[in-house]
Amino acid sequence: MQKIVFYNLKEPVLREALFIKKNKDRWLKIQQQPSSDPDEMAADFTQLVDDLAYAKTFYPSGKVTGFINSQTSRIFLDIYKNRREESNRLITFWKYDLPLTIRKHHRVVLFSFLFFVLFFIIGFFVSQQDDSVASSFFGERYVEETKENIKNDNPFGIYETGNSLLNWLGIMINNIKVGLIMFTSGLFCGIPTIYKHCETSAMVGIFDQFFAERGFGIDFWLVVFVHGTLEITALILSTAAGLILGKSFLFPGTIKRLDAFKQGAKDGVKIMIGMLPVFALAAFFEGFITRLYNDISVLTTLVFALSVLFVIWYFIIYPIRLGKKMSLPQIEEEA
Repeated sequence: MQKIVFYNLKEPVLREALFIKKNKDRWLKIQQQPSSDPDEMAADFTQLVDDLAYAKTFYPSGKVTGFINSQTSRIFLDIYKNRREESNRLITFWKYDLPLTIRKHHRVVLFSFLFFVLFFIIGFFVSQQDDSVASSFFGERYVEETKENIKNDNPFGIYETGNSLLNWLGIMINNIKVGLIMFTSGLFCGIPTIYKHCETSAMVGIFDQFFAERGFGIDFWLVVFVHGTLEITALILSTAAGLILGKSFLFPGTIKRLDAFKQGAKDGVKIMIGMLPVFALAAFFEGFITRLYNDISVLTTLVFALSVLFVIWYFIIYPIRLGKKMSLPQIEEEA
């Protein structure tokens, strides 16, 4: 049965500014430290419904009404998610939880991406000045084998060697391990995370320069980034997860340091869970698809293009749109 709320109009109506001041701390606590306990969540929801009814009655066009409505809608979505079946929770994670978490920390993700670009460029130009840099990063044997492949007019022949299934599993396990190291290193103020990220970024730049110098600059992107698009994206986001972990402890903001750290760890874990299938798919492409660049170049180019579109849509455009759709207006008190 729908709850009907009656207000005694003989009682003085609170000015909107006073109404905000009276309830602001409780609203912000619900927003910034949402409870995971079903009973507490239900109690918060009931209070917000009462607040919303009051605000709609006396401040129908006020900003506070929109704010409370957004808060109420989000808690309702959380309650609804908790009642759904496990399979639907998985859908909810990919449709809402992960994109909203990425959107929440979009500045950290952007910082991680800019670091990648910076050290990619540094690696590229340092390698351009010193040919021995590539050997120091990839090993003399790998470099010599690649040079031999270039002489045989098959510059990326390294991807055609080995068993596809074993390559897939080996690459997947290694990349997931690297991603988890980047994340957990955030416990040390994020410094090891940044170091590992810079090293990886420079390595990609060195790899690119190695082929660009020999006239295969464009081919590098069309071949290596068949799997590299998803792989690099996952590494950038793993770095961001580690930085979120470190940042939450170093800069807790207005809440307790321990609470901020718990929230940062929770957000970081969400991102890492989301990256596991991305790492797996990238490794699958490297083990099974990249090696086909000579035989079925149309397929490899298509996979590369679709990967780029997916990354731009799911990790950039969609989180921004979803964030705007579900964003909470800021509370502004009247002077």
